[in-house]
Amino acid sequence: MVDELLSGDYIDHTPFPDQRPGPEGMRDLFGGMRTTFPDMKLAVDDIIADGDRVVTRWTGTGTHQGEFIGIPASGNALSVTGINIDRIEDGKIVERWEQFDAMDMMQQMGAIPS
Repeated sequence: MVDELLSGDYIDHTPFPDQRPGPEGMRDLFGGMRTTFPDMKLAVDDIIADGDRVVTRWTGTGTHQGEFIGIPASGNALSVTGINIDRIEDGKIVERWEQFDAMDMMQQMGAIPS
């Protein structure tokens, strides 16, 4: 769905470490997430649109079954919340900003103490 949702000149303002730019980077990111969290589910908790911006509050769940940014698989179930702001142009996302609770995610994976 990356090609359907993202423009060819898509900019991710909050990329993961080593994420390639543009749609290719998002394709890589979600491919890696599916490997790391094969049972991953994303739920939209709220969505608000104003002009060319769409704000989405989301919850992601899954089991940490593969390496993630250097953190070995823990087998732990995770639940992470976040907010994205997307700028839309001609029906596609051209820019994205994201905030999520990375500290909580790292604690749930056992990478840092609670």
